[in-house]
Amino acid sequence: MERRHAASGSPYEARVGFSRAVRLGNHIAVSGTAPIWPDGGVVLDPHVQARRCFEIALEALAELGGTPQDVVRTRMFITSTDVVDAVSQAHGEVFGDIRPAATMVVVAGLVDERWKVEVELDAISV
Repeated sequence: MERRHAASGSPYEARVGFSRAVRLGNHIAVSGTAPIWPDGGVVLDPHVQARRCFEIALEALAELGGTPQDVVRTRMFITSTDVVDAVSQAHGEVFGDIRPAATMVVVAGLVDERWKVEVELDAISV
């Protein structure tokens, strides 16, 4: 079975030894994705952060031949219950008609204290 990788250019990929996404057969797994803009900036609004996370994750998915309709599971790691509504709204905007299995977990913190959300997704693409 062929194994393919997608890279985002994150400085963490080589140092930590991971890929933005991996496709093995028809399964595509997208790594934890943070709300970083190309210039390295972070918008503090949690809705904007969640939308950015999904945008980056879906770009990696597409690079490996997947589509949003192929997504079967999403995971959202948030830093506070205060952002649940904003992150949920963003998830609904992206996946409202697709309705993947989804989990949202409050965590003690993320790698960068400005991040309010980080997302992962899994897809099955034929």
